[in-house]
Amino acid sequence: MYTRILTRTIQRVSKQFPILMLTGPRQVGKTTLFEMCAEGARNYVTLDDMDARSLAQRDPKLFLQTYTYPLIIDEVQYAPQLFSAIKIIVDREKKNGLFWLTGSQKYALMKGVTESLAGRVAILDLLGLSQSEREGRDSQPFLPTKNWVEANRADAPSLQDIYKRIWEGSFPRVCESGERDIFYHSYIQTYLQRDVPDVLGVHNAVSFYKFLSAIAARTGQMLNYTDLARDVGIDNKTAKAWLSVLQTSGLVYLLEPYYANVTKRLIKAPKIYFLDTGLCCYLTKWPTPESLEAGAMSGAILETYLFIEILKSYWHNGLEAHFYYYRDADKREIDLLIDSGNMLYPIEFKKTATPSHTASQHFHVLQQLSKEVGPGAVLCLVEKAIPLSETVMAIPLSYL
Repeated sequence: MYTRILTRTIQRVSKQFPILMLTGPRQVGKTTLFEMCAEGARNYVTLDDMDARSLAQRDPKLFLQTYTYPLIIDEVQYAPQLFSAIKIIVDREKKNGLFWLTGSQKYALMKGVTESLAGRVAILDLLGLSQSEREGRDSQPFLPTKNWVEANRADAPSLQDIYKRIWEGSFPRVCESGERDIFYHSYIQTYLQRDVPDVLGVHNAVSFYKFLSAIAARTGQMLNYTDLARDVGIDNKTAKAWLSVLQTSGLVYLLEPYYANVTKRLIKAPKIYFLDTGLCCYLTKWPTPESLEAGAMSGAILETYLFIEILKSYWHNGLEAHFYYYRDADKREIDLLIDSGNMLYPIEFKKTATPSHTASQHFHVLQQLSKEVGPGAVLCLVEKAIPLSETVMAIPLSYL
């Protein structure tokens, strides 16, 4: 059993809000985390249970009389009718920590939340196990500062171990059992047969699976809807709608470009990242970690892994991630910009153990922007942190 970093945030935030909602993809451990935090002091019901779901949809008031608070309601997106009934109880009781909700369709939930529960609910995001969680280490939001580096030193794994972890992915059940192929096959079948048609309204499972695989093959790349639609055999409108389905399910993340009004020459397309590298590798049919490391996706999948780990360091500490990337018409690109404290921190991802100063050669373009620029980093395969210049440090991926 892994200790999740988000535990302390849940315990703190539940004392400040009457409702806590935990969102994230299926099977990342939302229910387990809530049950561990509750320590048996809460009732529990899941709307995967068709009887409970039917009651919640048909008679929300009776449902909340049957399953009394303090209550964990799992997969609450199946019964948005509950939100108004929960609001009545919360406004009457005027207590914090009454309801803990989970949902695996984040954006599908937001309409009901904003209409009924605004100001009453805290929303947290959970992904699969982070590198630090798997190793039993604490984690703080990543920033390429000397203080962060000093507080997060860790031994460097071998290249083989890194790609094995990337290939396996971060779903707790895979990490615990090692049954990777069986898990991902079942996961995709469940997703295509239940969530996609029932919740998200997509009924062409074969084409959607092809689309899902095409997105996985593009992880770490700028998104081109025309190319994507052509490869799958659908139109641009359908491609955009289906991509929103993947975002809703918590399977992909769109990293938007950073703009400032000082220039109109910045590229506007987002970059796309698959949010679990194991599922991504399964969909793109890499049979072993060794074939993955030696293959055409080696660099892109390492970049994806590093981006996800940084994202988890924010979300699993209950923080928003103000992330962007930079690319202009002259093809000068910076993989990640972290916007924190009115300062931009530039980050590059490199599959190298011997980075040079050219790895950060485009950081200087940020001087034309209106924000102050903080120290930068090249996240790579070095064994310990080393300075590349006065303002840029090479940081081992093991520190994340």
